[in-house]
Amino acid sequence: SFTNPLEFIDFVTQLRELSGGKPIGFKLCVGKRREFIAICKAMHETGIAPDFISVDGGEGGTGAAPMEFSNHIGTPLVEGLIFVHNVLVGFDLRKKVKIISSGKMTSGFGLVKRLALGADLCNSARAMMMALGCIQARKCNSNLCPVGVTTQNPSLVGGLVPEEKSQRVNNYHRNTVDSACQIMGAMGLEKAEELRPWHLMRRIEAYEIRNFSEIYEYIETGSLLQDTKPESYARACDAARSDSFTATN
Repeated sequence: SFTNPLEFIDFVTQLRELSGGKPIGFKLCVGKRREFIAICKAMHETGIAPDFISVDGGEGGTGAAPMEFSNHIGTPLVEGLIFVHNVLVGFDLRKKVKIISSGKMTSGFGLVKRLALGADLCNSARAMMMALGCIQARKCNSNLCPVGVTTQNPSLVGGLVPEEKSQRVNNYHRNTVDSACQIMGAMGLEKAEELRPWHLMRRIEAYEIRNFSEIYEYIETGSLLQDTKPESYARACDAARSDSFTATN
């Protein structure tokens, strides 16, 4: 369907038209930084952007990833989330694109943390699977899920009782969101949009504590469109090209 960033953005347009205008987005775990920057360059040049980007980390959130892949392939979630947020800000695209964060989000604090770091909303896979009855049998792709969650086998689907499981999922979702609201209330905030990186603190050493805006770099709006770019993004930005996923010479 596409072979380069410009064709990819054109594909987004096709999907939007074919779906009758439904929100269109894509999911990624950040690998080569220049490849995502190349996509953002294509967005800037065409004026076309997806409605959302879902960012996952290299941690293997559902537990179904191959053993050697988990924690070894792809950028960790926090760094990947901040990178995607920054690049969209740097190309002045952030207001057009919603960022969805996924990757082992199981608690109210996890929700607050990701929203503070740059996400607009969060996906939850593992925790919702557990609430639904998943026992991590790692049979998702075999049609042999013993608890009936990921199978069409009539004899196994019987293990999934919608009336019971739906209530458990609802309870988990409601209580997790309520927990996040309580945390934000304790922070003196009225809504999630007020969350910022400096609301989160991390112990660096025994006698040193920093907030996340001091630990991680957050760049200015439009800064990647300038001749002088933030040093940590300059090399990848210069190597990225909108007409190819391959680096410039």
